[in-house]
Amino acid sequence: MAEDIGVLEVIRMLDHACGEIGFFYVKGHGICSSLIKDVRDVTRQFFHLPYEEKVKIKMCAMTGFRGYQRVGENITEGKLDMHEAIDCYREVEHGVHGQLGKALEGSNIWPDYPPNFKQLMEEYIILLRDLSRTIMRGIALALGGSLYTFEGERAGDPFWVLRIIGYPSLIDTERSELHDTGIGCGAHTDYGLLTLVNQDDDISALQVRNRSGEWICAPPIPGTFVCNIGDMLKVWSNGLYESTLHRVMNNSSKYRVSIPFFYEPNFDAVVEPLDFCKKKTGGIAKFESVVYGKHLVQKVTTNFVD
Repeated sequence: MAEDIGVLEVIRMLDHACGEIGFFYVKGHGICSSLIKDVRDVTRQFFHLPYEEKVKIKMCAMTGFRGYQRVGENITEGKLDMHEAIDCYREVEHGVHGQLGKALEGSNIWPDYPPNFKQLMEEYIILLRDLSRTIMRGIALALGGSLYTFEGERAGDPFWVLRIIGYPSLIDTERSELHDTGIGCGAHTDYGLLTLVNQDDDISALQVRNRSGEWICAPPIPGTFVCNIGDMLKVWSNGLYESTLHRVMNNSSKYRVSIPFFYEPNFDAVVEPLDFCKKKTGGIAKFESVVYGKHLVQKVTTNFVD
């Protein structure tokens, strides 16, 4: 692979994108465009159901923080987010991760309608997981490591998160009732390794903060996933690659759908700067080690209003 001109060019582009911006688009990924659209379509169908139907799969601590959140129940930096969502996680069996994993124990809760919702999402998750693994191999090479840097005890048995999100339009009455701040999702960085976002093709709402402190749009490009790197890759790379602040502001008159897939380390992985990345950055670790699962649980349990 290291001698393939096409691969080398992709690695070069990945290195530039991760090192300078933290965001990039992926095309030519091999995932059927009809499936990507179907995932958005069933998401929109679910969110357009009456609240009484959606709340049948309501999220709470007893569900392992899986299930439905209504608008204003998710919090970022102490402020209510103007979106509704279904949160899904890799299944966590009882006792597998001890006390640390207890908060996320359980299986995902899928709605009965649309009837193909569960089947589509589970097929989609498998494909996104495999695509993410491929991208992470490219990022490993871009950093200067081996193809399998993020395999084995680091991310060979990856945790994953799927957030199925709906952003009400600018004119939605529920937003005004909640004293709308205009923020669909507040400024944040992602928790894990890599995020792949499937978003509506005709609404530009995702914004990224560049190195000058300016918020710039990341408009949808049909046929692509918009991707960004997370906190754990920042640590493993010893800051060579930064997780970038981003937010969502749906100022459109249309309801917006977005389905981010988060590819994560192994739940019990100890994340600390890689030796070859430390050598590139002065030989000193810039970040303390962190257990990924502990980092995730702390975030999940403080971002939710019951």
